[in-house]
Formats: sequence, structure tokens, C-alpha cells
Amino acid sequence: MNILVVGSGGREHAIALAVKKSPLCDTLVCAPGNPGMANLGKCVPVDVADPRAIADLAVAEKIDLAVIGPEIPLVAGVVDEFRRRGLRAFGPTAAAAALEGSKAFSKDIMKKYNVPTAAFETFTDLASAKKFLAEHPAPIVVKASGLAAGKGAIVCMTDKEANDAVEEMLGDKAVFGESGKTVVIEEFMDGEEASIFVVCDGKDYVILSSHGWHGRVQPGSGGDGRSPRRSEEDDYRTDPQGHGRRRQALHGRSLRGHHGDLQGPEGRGIQLPPR
Repeated sequence: MNILVVGSGGREHAIALAVKKSPLCDTLVCAPGNPGMANLGKCVPVDVADPRAIADLAVAEKIDLAVIGPEIPLVAGVVDEFRRRGLRAFGPTAAAAALEGSKAFSKDIMKKYNVPTAAFETFTDLASAKKFLAEHPAPIVVKASGLAAGKGAIVCMTDKEANDAVEEMLGDKAVFGESGKTVVIEEFMDGEEASIFVVCDGKDYVILSSHGWHGRVQPGSGGDGRSPRRSEEDDYRTDPQGHGRRRQALHGRSLRGHHGDLQGPEGRGIQLPPR
């Protein structure tokens, strides 16, 4: 098979390494790739935010399967474009990728289908957000709803931090651009965060590994990213209650009339109680 890996980060590099090892892979193309990925296959420049350009590349390179790494092309509808052309891609459609691309949408889905989540409210204007903060003192969490490269969630331990955060998102600064025009303000929950990964075919799913998310090592720190969980936290993978909640979330998405859209890898965060 001729396989295309879309993206240029560490995640896509890891995907490319795994794909290259597969006996099914005859030719590996990375778009746009990076210098390390160039050691594994051909790297071709492409705008990952342009679904048509990616699909055109797939046609030109006679690609049998594309693996989409970044959220941006998924939210932009690259899988939809591939389907329209009869091409195969591993990843969710734009409708399903909205679970990642819009925190407001994701929270609404969880609320509708009773998936446990922190209490929240959504805002599009600064005055309403500030009024809510005046009634709900810190600690509290302020999130830019759209994609923000992992920097859009701000844990505010003081009222000033919370007000500054909404000012930066909904005020004149608009530091997150379009991604911050809708803001989710939610309950602060203490504990450790883990990401649970699954592969889904639109109906059934298989749970993969769980990973830790170290968002803050110290005040002002961006954190060190993900690492494997300690064993007791991995028990979530086989815990019946957690397993049922994951199924509930997936089935909730199908019940909205998007059956078959949620295909490919999915990652969702869970909050673990303090030790």
C-alpha cells in the first residue's frame, strides 16, 4: 500500500515510524513531514488546513490510505473531502471532529447524554462572562472553545487571573483569535488528568493505552506533555463503570444522527481524584 501520513509533529513522526514497520506499507509519503520523517519516506509540502490540497496530493501520489494526525485538517473536513472523491482516510469527519474542535460543542454533547463532566457555562460576550465570574469565585477554569494548540485552557486560582483570562479571549486583545470568540468557564476539579485513547469504526471501539497529562509543572509552566500512567490509573481501561461511560459518550454521538462519522482515533480526558 501507498500510505500518506498528514502532519509534521512528534505525534505524526511516531505514526510514520509505526506505518513504516508495517508489512503492508510499500511507500510512505509524509505531508508536510519534518526532517526526521524524511528519513522514513518522501516529504511533500502541503497546507494541512486545505482539505482539497491534501486530497489532490493523495491522488497524485496514488495513495491507498491516508492517516490524518493534526486536528486542524480534521476540523477543516479533510476526511469528508477524501470520501467525496472515493479515497480512504483514517480519521473522523468534520462533524465528529467538532468534539475536539469545539469545547462548547463537546460539553453540550456530554451534558445532553449525561456523560460526567465539570459544571460549565458558555459565553460569547465579555460582560456576561465577567458577571458569571463575579458570582462564581476562583478557583475556576477558563477555556477558549476552539483549537488553541493545547494552550487554551487556563486554570485560574484567583479572581484576577480568571478576569484576565476572559479579557484576553473576549476583549480587544483576542489573543486566541477565532478560537477564543466562544469561551467555556467551568468548575475547577482537583486531581490528575489522564487521556484515554480508543480506535473507533463508527459503531464499536477498542480502548488503547492511557496517558498522563502534565499541564502545569510549576506556576506559569506549559508542562511536559503526556507520559504513560501509573498502573492504578490504567485500571480505568478495565473498570466497568469507566468503560460504560466511554460507551455512553460514543453512543451519544451516534444518537445525534452522525452514525459512522466517529471513525479513527479518539482521545478524551478524564479527571482522576487526588491521591
